[in-house]
This record gives sequence, structure tokens and C-alpha cells, in this order.
Amino acid sequence: MMQAIVQDAYGSADVLRLGDVERPRVGERDVLVEVHAAGLDPGVWHLMTGRPYLVRLMGFGLRRPKDRVAGQDVAGRVAAVGSGVARLRPGDEVFGTCTGAFAEYARGREDTLAPKPANLTFEQAAVVPTSAATALQALCNTAHVEAGQRVLVIGAGGGVGTFAVQIARALGAEVTGVCSAGKTEMVHAIGARHVIDYEREDFADGRRRHDVILDTAGNRSLSHLRRALEPEGTLVIVGGEGGGPLLGGTDRQLRAALLSPFVRQTLGSLFSTVVAADLERLRELLEAGQVVPVVGRTCPLGEVPDAVRQLEAGHARGKIAIAVRPEA
Repeated sequence: MMQAIVQDAYGSADVLRLGDVERPRVGERDVLVEVHAAGLDPGVWHLMTGRPYLVRLMGFGLRRPKDRVAGQDVAGRVAAVGSGVARLRPGDEVFGTCTGAFAEYARGREDTLAPKPANLTFEQAAVVPTSAATALQALCNTAHVEAGQRVLVIGAGGGVGTFAVQIARALGAEVTGVCSAGKTEMVHAIGARHVIDYEREDFADGRRRHDVILDTAGNRSLSHLRRALEPEGTLVIVGGEGGGPLLGGTDRQLRAALLSPFVRQTLGSLFSTVVAADLERLRELLEAGQVVPVVGRTCPLGEVPDAVRQLEAGHARGKIAIAVRPEA
């Protein structure tokens, strides 16, 4: 048996509880990870609440969560591998994604795990996978950011945003971050040349246009975003908050896809999936010091419900790490 954060129904953070469950079994292509730390991202909230309902239709469980143990991003040591696993061995330090990361042990696949960056703690490594891979894919695979371009990151003080600012700078772009007043100093410190406090200034006031806009905040209209974009610029919408119960904020992404063929600007979106190749590329950036995880809070496993409430309220600075086996 092991301790884990479990949920038996969809709902608020009140459905999460610390309990004892069986240790995951390892299949032929599975990797069993002894979890040292886990990362918290908005995907945890969506799977906890089952909202938008599109989440349930995507195979995560119609009436209740398919996976009882919550959490996805993980860092730890390989405890065991299946007979079909060739790249990882017991004892290896890894980071990536697993099923049920908020637990003492989690089961993952070889293609969603990679060697942990040598210069990071387990807590730092655990907050990287989903958010950093999303930023990397949005900037490199979708927007194809090049050196010298002007990149606007909306939500620059959040999980995806803090990684996006640093990755865009590593690509040679001139970065402007949009965030709340309490996060402006931090966003400057991680590499943004310009920082806009959205409560005091409108980034789409016409004074400055950008080659690429990465919107991680999820509530601004397409027309508003396009006013800050160059005539042939690229918009990438990541995730989606708010909106109706069925589609949530993803309706903006659908509208962007429908509008894009009829305008000069490229209006795109991204639903990312963590793969080992991206983790390897991120490991290079992390070990080179070009990207540094911003961990705003570290809490023990039993405080996950409170951490989810903080994330939902939008008060998190950077990322929240869950210390399953606290480091000395």
C-alpha cells in the first residue's frame, strides 16, 4: 500500500483526500517511479472538476474520474521497469508525466519520461513537464519563433508563461510579458524586456504590435488579441479558461481555427502532449541555465487540496511543487 491523493467523484478541491491505495502494477512497457515530487498545473483542476464536460468525453470518465489518483507531472527515481522498456533502468532519476503523480509511486510510460536535469532538485524538475513542454511546442512547433522577433506572452507570471518568457528569450526574441502588478518584478527578472501590468495598461492600445502572441490567460476576445498582432503575425492560444460548461474556454480556439483561413494573420491554438523528445530538449535548456523553473510554493502531499484552491484563485506565482519525499 501507499499514500496518495485520491478522488472518487468530480467536484471542488473538497473531493480530494489523502488515503491509502495499492501500489501501481507494472506492465510490459511501464515504468514505476518512486515519486519524490510532483507538479501542479491547471489540467489537475479540469480533471478534478470534470469541466468543461469535453474533458469527460475525451475518455477521462463520464460520471467519475477514470483514474482515482490525481496528478500528472512527476520527478523521482525509477523503481521498476517492464520487460519492454529499454531506455530507463531502476535507480535512474527521471522527470516527466505519469498516471497518478500525487502518490508515493506512480506508473508512467518510457516515452513520457526523461533523465532529470542534473542541476535541478526534484521539486524544481517536477514543475517542468506539462507547462514547459506546452510553452516549447507553442513557440517552436506552432509559432516558429525566430531571433529578433517581438513576442508577447500573456499570463507571463503563471506556469506556462514563466517558461514561455525564458524559452522565447533563449530563441533570441524580444519578449514582452503581460501579468498582474504583483508579478511584474519577477517577470522582468526571468528575461522579459518589457512588462505590462494588465490592470493599468492595455497591450492592444495600438502603440506596439508583435510578431507572435502567446495567450495563456484564456479570456480575451480574438479581436482584442489581433489588435496587438502584426498584419502577418501569429497568435497561439494555449488552453482555455471560463466559457460554458461544455467547451469551456476552448470555444475561442475553435473560432480562431475558423477565422484563420480568411485573414493574413495566423490564428492557431495548441493542446499539448508531453513526449520524451521535448523533455530532452528542455533538459538541455535547463542544464545550460537558459531556463530556470519558478517555484512559488512547495507543499507536502497532504496540502494538495489547498494548493489546488490557490491555483484556481489565480494567486500562484510561477509553479506549485508537491514534495512527496521532501529533500534534506
